[in-house]
Amino acid sequence: MRRDVFQAIADPTRRDIINLIAYEPLNINTIADNFNISRPAISQQMKILIECGLVEVKQQGRERYCEAKLDDLRLVADWVEQYRRLWAERFDLMDDLLEVMQTEELKADGKKTEKKKKHNKKKKHKNKDHGSDKKSNHN
Repeated sequence: MRRDVFQAIADPTRRDIINLIAYEPLNINTIADNFNISRPAISQQMKILIECGLVEVKQQGRERYCEAKLDDLRLVADWVEQYRRLWAERFDLMDDLLEVMQTEELKADGKKTEKKKKHNKKKKHKNKDHGSDKKSNHN
């Protein structure tokens, strides 16, 4: 049964195995030494990776080396890319909306500030008037 690459990366242990052998082939025992699960469990994970086409096993003398074949991961990258673009567009729209909201808020704050300035001028003017009245009453 041929599985697909999405099944291969669905399990964290399989992803860790892929990471281990991505740069150099390793034998099964070396791979198993990196995990706290049984050798048969690692063998089962390797079987799935082989069925998915992400790992190829090569015999070298008495050892079997597992080599990563990562070309099919491009399918995952292509699939994810469509959603990355979609989210990028959504974030751009959100940035635009936030910019408009900030501009409107600054305008509203500016109007409030202008009203306060006018109100303070009127208060000062009234206070000056009251002050001059007081002076004239004392004369």
